Amino acid sequence: MKATDVRKGHVIRYQGKICRVMSSVHHTPGNLRAMMQVEMKDIEKGTNYNNRFRADDDVEKLDVDYAKMEYLYQENDFYVFMNSETYEQTHLNAELIKDSMGYVLPNTQIEVAFVDGRPITVEIPQKVVLKVIETEPGIKNATATNVMKPAKLETGIIVGVPPFVNSGDSIIVNTESGEYVSRA
Repeated sequence: MKATDVRKGHVIRYQGKICRVMSSVHHTPGNLRAMMQVEMKDIEKGTNYNNRFRADDDVEKLDVDYAKMEYLYQENDFYVFMNSETYEQTHLNAELIKDSMGYVLPNTQIEVAFVDGRPITVEIPQKVVLKVIETEPGIKNATATNVMKPAKLETGIIVGVPPFVNSGDSIIVNTESGEYVSRA
């Protein structure tokens, strides 16, 4: 595929390494040739790369297979998943997926992405329902304002919530931005 076709989320081979594209921007500076500024992350080591491809450069896009798996638990530097059909367990490096896993409870079904038979990342829903386990007491008769207070959720992450949300409430959180959406 041509470099101009590279998009966020693609998995490509760069300098022999499997990388996930974090962002890609098309540039045409003045009277120069078009180029793609691509930010990517090495899936195995977590190293970030920022590269400028010429528009006519060829980039190897890798085929990604997905399997529905159940998240079981975290063990040291790995998250453990189980294929619900074969009961085969798969370990994923925590460094690669720690940002996503803050929204996932044990025994939750999620999609695990594989390249060449190796797990590389997880696909979680855009919105999840989580319970608030700790926050400051709510203000009586509080209305929706843009003032937020910190709330610790059942997975351990901290999210800004409106003043009327109390401990024990279930809320909807956007997993891409990490922001409060609404009460569940």
